[in-house]
Formats: sequence, structure tokens, C-alpha cells
Amino acid sequence: MAISDDAFVGAIDQGTTSSRFLIFNKDGEPVASHSVEFKQIYPKPGWHEHDPLEIVSSVEECIAKAVEKFEQAGNPLIRIKAVGITNQRETTVVWDKETGEPLNNAIVWTDTRTQQLTRELKKRPGADKLLDLCGLPISTYPSVGKLLWMIENVRKVKAAYEKGNLAFGTIDTWLVYKLNGGPQKDVFVSDPTNASRTMFMNLKTLQYDDTLLEFFSLDAKNVHLPKIVHSSDPTAYGCLESGLLKGVPITGCLGDQSAALVGQKGFSPGKAKNTYGTGCFLLYNVGEKPVISRHGLLATVAYDFGDKPIYALEGSIAVAGQGVKFLQQNLNFIASSSKISELANTVEDNGGVVFVTAFSGLFAPYWIDDAQGTIFGITQHTQQGHIAR
Repeated sequence: MAISDDAFVGAIDQGTTSSRFLIFNKDGEPVASHSVEFKQIYPKPGWHEHDPLEIVSSVEECIAKAVEKFEQAGNPLIRIKAVGITNQRETTVVWDKETGEPLNNAIVWTDTRTQQLTRELKKRPGADKLLDLCGLPISTYPSVGKLLWMIENVRKVKAAYEKGNLAFGTIDTWLVYKLNGGPQKDVFVSDPTNASRTMFMNLKTLQYDDTLLEFFSLDAKNVHLPKIVHSSDPTAYGCLESGLLKGVPITGCLGDQSAALVGQKGFSPGKAKNTYGTGCFLLYNVGEKPVISRHGLLATVAYDFGDKPIYALEGSIAVAGQGVKFLQQNLNFIASSSKISELANTVEDNGGVVFVTAFSGLFAPYWIDDAQGTIFGITQHTQQGHIAR
């Protein structure tokens, strides 16, 4: 859509540990923003969950507070013309299609409870054919294992599946659905950058693949999958149903790592970006045809703006900034994440210490789901600074 000189656009950034809303002017400069952290739920070792309703409320709070700052700066609300969404990707939400109520906590992309299920899936006939179809290896990372685990282990989810009432979505689908008002409007969509992280979508057709669904023994009549639409679409994502921006259209959606590639203008083959957040992700634009890696990288959709989809190769590391949070929150090494460099500078080197932060197994290029975090090289000489460094 064309943006006039006095128009602004809003961006919802729903991440692993926080939500944020930013308002940009026509030059792409942020003029107002607000962010909030939300609860991280760790019921058992290796388990990581979010409250789906808290995710929605955190986004709504961010919109309200950012818009308030926008107005205080003398800008009328009517100048905000559109909203886009970027989101954590493989995190899986399930809800009742009739009521719109979540049936379980969301299982986060870092969660490793599906290790045994993953081992069993790898032994099924045809497991070696999946990578060529969807670009992802069987691991604890994609959404499919999280959905299968809930159908098998959560009574309410299993009952909804058997009744044909089970709705599945990644965070983009859940947010769009709820921000549009839920079951009343039933805006139930996903974009290819998110759908390509489920193991349900064929990378070349950008549609759900019967071979993939059959491999995972999922009946499409029992689980409702969101319609896959272009990443940028003026109508498919509906509009905000409540709050200060009620009626403003949602005109696009990208998974967070694809959004970073687009934000860095990585629009031509050979362009790449690397992002350090909760995890660390390198995306490399490979152009109009997917490249299937035999060396542990993922094939994924970079973006689909309605002409031809553009693909990327991805190197995924589960823990980057989360390792700093671990030293802060679990071991009390530092009072805040910003103090990590100060602590690391108390020593001249790492003293021979190696900290492997495999809290969610090892991702690219190894894909060892049952690897665990390890600290090597500790001696009586080791200080907190060596581990921080």
C-alpha cells in the first residue's frame, strides 16, 4: 500500500522473552515504542512454555503505551495507517476452534520435551525424504513435534482433535486470530516464513503437503491448519478489533529472522544477516529457488511479497543472549545483562574455560537434540569472569 508523507506505520514485535510495539515514520525512523517482558514457564528440565493469553495481552499493552507516547508527541492517531507483525517462529499454540480458548500453554521453540518422539519419527519409513520437501530435519525445533506431543499427552488437546475442533497455529496465526477478535471473525492465516517452520508446508508449492501430513499421521479433518497467504497482503490479515487502533489494517507478517533479513535490505542472492537475540540466526538469501543443504543448514522461506517467493539458507543456534540471561537469573553472576562485559573484563582471557550453552540441544550444523549444556576446563583458578568471558 502507498504511504503518504504524513503517515506512520506500526510494528508488533512478539519475541521469545518480550513483546514490543514500534511506530515508524515514512523514512523508517522509530518515533514511539514500548516493550514488556512476560513470564517464562519452565515446568520441568528442558520444558519451556508461554501463556498464550499473556502473549496477546502483552502485545495489547505495548500498543496502548506506544500509541499514548505517539499522541503525547502531538501526533493524531488517524495518521497510523497500517500495522505489521514479526514474531518468534516455531512456538506452537493450540486452541478450541469454536470458543477461541487456548487448550494448553504454548510450547516454545527452545523446548526439548519431544526428544523421544523425535527419535521415533526418525525411524519411520520415509523419514529421509522429508528434508527435500520441507527443508527441515526432524528435530525438537520445528512445530510438528510440539503439536504431536500435545495431541498425545494433553487430554483437552486430544479431545479437541478427536472432535475435529483443534486449531493449530504458530505465534503469528494466534496473534492475528486474537487481534481480529477471535472466533467471531475467525481470521485464521499464516505467512510462508512461519509456515515453513512447521514441517507441514511444501517449500516449492507453499501449500500444505499430503505426504508430510501422512508421515506425521495427522488427519487434516481433525486439526485445522491456517490458510497460507503472502507475507504482505492488504486484506488477508484483517484489522485490529479493539483498543486505540481499532480498525487499523494488519497488512503483513514475517517470522522474526526473515524480518531481520528484510530490515537489513537483504533482497538479493548472496546478502546475509546475523542476529543475536535469545538465539543466534544467520539467514543467507539464495534467491527464487530453495537450496537443500546437506551440511546441517535449514532451507526456509525468506519472504513472499506476492510476486515470487524468495528463499534462504539458515544457520540456527538456540542460545545466544539467553546464555547471558542464564548467568544473570540462574547463577546470579550479574545484576543485569548489560553488566556481562564488565564482569568479563575482570580477567585477561577465558582461563581455558569453554561454556557450551546447549540448553536446547545443539542446532546447526549438528542437530543433536539430547546434547546438554557443559562447562569445560574448570580449575581452582576459574573465576566468574572466566565463565562470563
